[in-house]
Amino acid sequence: MSRALSLIFAIVCYAIFFATFLYLIAFVGNFGIVPKTVDGPVTSMTTGGAVMIDLALIALFGVQHSVMARPGFKRAWTGIVPAPIERSVYVLLASLALIVLFLFWQPIDSVIWSVDNPIGYDLLFGLFWVGFGLVLVSTFLINHFELFGLQQAWFHSRHRQEQAPELREPSLYRFVRHPMMLGFFLAFWATPEMSGGHLLLAAAMSIYILIALHYEERDLVGLFGADYENYRTRVGMLIPGIGRRKPAA
Repeated sequence: MSRALSLIFAIVCYAIFFATFLYLIAFVGNFGIVPKTVDGPVTSMTTGGAVMIDLALIALFGVQHSVMARPGFKRAWTGIVPAPIERSVYVLLASLALIVLFLFWQPIDSVIWSVDNPIGYDLLFGLFWVGFGLVLVSTFLINHFELFGLQQAWFHSRHRQEQAPELREPSLYRFVRHPMMLGFFLAFWATPEMSGGHLLLAAAMSIYILIALHYEERDLVGLFGADYENYRTRVGMLIPGIGRRKPAA
């Protein structure tokens, strides 16, 4: 693939990702501006059937998202996909996995909780926006354009070499190691009305995030060694002061 085509491909993949991310906000927030959300439209599917389908959709996203992120897979994958667009392909496939989830999601309309108090309603809805805002801000604190594949393709088009990765602790990362994942927790759980389907999405995604963080941290230790080990002893994983690792003997 030529340098120009690599850059165009990366831009298209980024555009698909960004549209998918915006749809995710509307999907989880149950906004009627999109044709399908976590809570509707309700189908005639039985609760058991809906649970099985929804779990399979979350598993599909989780497997794609985690397996393709592992260093061993990346090394093998770049033997097929050119390195400058490897991240863009990952972003594209992750977006497609989410799109499949949106298309085939089966709402479960039982009500787990419903907050009618205006203050409580506004507080939970505000936390929902804080969560997704935290996700987006966290990407820019590390390197938004590298994270989503644009930087790699741009450097390739300009005949530039990427710098070796370095461990940094910008802003929010001084308080929690994974502010982006904290944002997702808030976004999934902070809702004034929790349906059965929303609860399933929030719980399954939370379990997936915790499992994925275990492997991600192992990869980061492999990449940064003692520097990341030291970082883990000082900074909590998702909540400030909580989840710090004890220093190695």
